[in-house]
Amino acid sequence: MRCNSLITISFLSLVAGSSTVAQEASLPAASHVVAQMLARDAQRQCSLEGYEGMRRYTLVNDHMHKRAEMVVRVRGDEDGTKHFEIVTETGWKAAQKHVLHKMLDSEAEASRPQERVKARLSPDNYEFQMIGSEKAGDRTVYAIDVTPKRREKYLFRGRIWVDAEDYALVRADGNPAKNPSFWTKSVHFLQAYQKSGPFWFPLTTESVTDARLFGTTDLTIEYFEYKPKTLTAPQDSVEVAQRGAHP
Repeated sequence: MRCNSLITISFLSLVAGSSTVAQEASLPAASHVVAQMLARDAQRQCSLEGYEGMRRYTLVNDHMHKRAEMVVRVRGDEDGTKHFEIVTETGWKAAQKHVLHKMLDSEAEASRPQERVKARLSPDNYEFQMIGSEKAGDRTVYAIDVTPKRREKYLFRGRIWVDAEDYALVRADGNPAKNPSFWTKSVHFLQAYQKSGPFWFPLTTESVTDARLFGTTDLTIEYFEYKPKTLTAPQDSVEVAQRGAHP
C-alpha cells in the first residue's frame, strides 16, 4: 500500500512538473513583454494631446488619531508633464503641508521628460523576470518581477502585471528602492489601473508607511473623471470610474 502511494505521488509530481515546464515554454520572455509595453505606450501617447482628471487623497494615522483629505485636479501635457491644482483640503494640517503637498511636488518633478526617463519601466532602469500568467477579471496578464538597477527614490522593487493583449500596465506592487528619509522605516504600495476605451488610466493607489515616530500611516488615492485629449477622438467612452467624488 505504501509502495502504491509512493508511485502515485511520484506520478503526480511528474505531471505537475510537466505542466509547469509546458507553461513556462508557452510564456514570452519578460524582455519581449517589456519591449511591447514600451512600444504600445509610445503609440498611445502619440494619439494624445494630454489628459485631465481628479484625485482624492485620504491619509489616516490611527496611532495619532489623525486624518487628512485632499481633492486635486490634475492636467497632463502632451509630453507627460503633470500639473496639479488643489481643490479642497480638510483635516490634519501638518499632514497636508508636509506629506500631501510634498507628494504632489515630487510627482510633478518626476513627470518632467528629463526625469521620467530615469524612472520608467525599461531595461535601462530595471531587470525583469517572468513569473507566469494569470487572470485579472476577464483578461490575461503577465506577472513580472522587477529589480531596480539603482537605489533611487523614483525606482521600486516588486512585481508588475502587464495585460497580455494591450501590453499595458495593469497593477504594480512593491517598495521604493530607496527610503524617502531616515524617519521612514518602510513603505509598501499597490497601484491598480483600469482600461477606458483604448487608454489605461490609474484607478487606485494604496500605500502603508511605517515611520519611527508616528507609527503606521495609510494613504489611499482614488482617481476619477480621467479624460484624454485625443488627436483623433476614440469611439469608446473616456470617462474613468467616477467613485462618488465631490467636485
